[in-house]
Amino acid sequence: MAGHRSARRDMKLDLATADTNRLFWQLQISGWLGVAVFSYLTALVNGRSWDAWQITLPVYLVGFLGTLGLRYLLRLWRGLAPLPLAVAMLLPAALVGGAMSVTLGIAWVLKEPDKSVETSRWLGAMVGYTYLILAWTFLYITLRFYRELQIQTRQTLQATAMAHQAQLKMLRYQLNPHFLFNTLNAISTLILDRDTRTANRMVQALSAFLRHSLDSDPMQRVSLRQELEAIQLYLDIEKLRFGDRLRLRLDVEEACKDALLPSLLLQPLIENAIKYAVAGRVEGGEIAILARRCGPLLELVVQDDGPGCGEQGPEPAGDGHGVGLANTRDRLRVLYGDRQQFSAGNREGGGFEVRMRLPLELSGRRPV
Repeated sequence: MAGHRSARRDMKLDLATADTNRLFWQLQISGWLGVAVFSYLTALVNGRSWDAWQITLPVYLVGFLGTLGLRYLLRLWRGLAPLPLAVAMLLPAALVGGAMSVTLGIAWVLKEPDKSVETSRWLGAMVGYTYLILAWTFLYITLRFYRELQIQTRQTLQATAMAHQAQLKMLRYQLNPHFLFNTLNAISTLILDRDTRTANRMVQALSAFLRHSLDSDPMQRVSLRQELEAIQLYLDIEKLRFGDRLRLRLDVEEACKDALLPSLLLQPLIENAIKYAVAGRVEGGEIAILARRCGPLLELVVQDDGPGCGEQGPEPAGDGHGVGLANTRDRLRVLYGDRQQFSAGNREGGGFEVRMRLPLELSGRRPV
């Protein structure tokens, strides 16, 4: 089912890209054709002969091709904000306008070699063409950012629906009878052993974790520091069950602790690791959480030293890895689109690893 939903989303993204390209070519062809026809009719009204198209056509053909080159630059620099992008495009736009004016001068000389080109008229045409190309550039930037805003709004709505569904799944994991039974049974054993202090600490940890799980808004981003605190509450409960069999290793860069990420992102991955790398083995296992900065991205890694997955990959039929991984991958994909990376599989030295990369954004700041 998850595969079908992923395929449908891929199809929607492909259709959106195709619609964008189709819209561009419709506007590009009709716009330049309209400008060329208007210029030709204006020349006729001003007394030019019917063959004035021999000058008009090459000039606007250069403009048509030149703006395709500008489009390539705009797509190449799509990471820039609107204002820096507009400033960066001033010189390329001026070059295209200059190329149109040079073409105009050559066309004039070829068509009317016995007449000299008026410098003032030629300079005026160059200014006009430059303004035309600048207008094309700013219109393209405006329409592109408007369309991206529409796509982001649609993705946010999709992410809201999916995040609520993901939260329900995670709450199902967190509140499943097996987990609660084991936890309450451990508390009961502590009380019978008159270890009331540990039992009280266990109840408080369970209460804090459940409160965090139930109160967390799936669309609310939290700092990595807060996420690790919630994970620690969960692990405190599990450590009472497994004791020294459950070992945790944290390798988190200090600069990454204020990075923002979706709430409850790591919990289902940690639960998977405990289930397959710790609970299923007498000797237990080690779970590692790594976080580091990779340029403009935050890299998060959850590792264990368990048996890993089978030959079919990280999501074989009947393997419990699949639900938590698919849930996390789909949530990241809707929230961040192509700006995120997700991979899962066996480690070379043994064990299983989930690696995620998402835009590095610190509290109160724009993405780096």
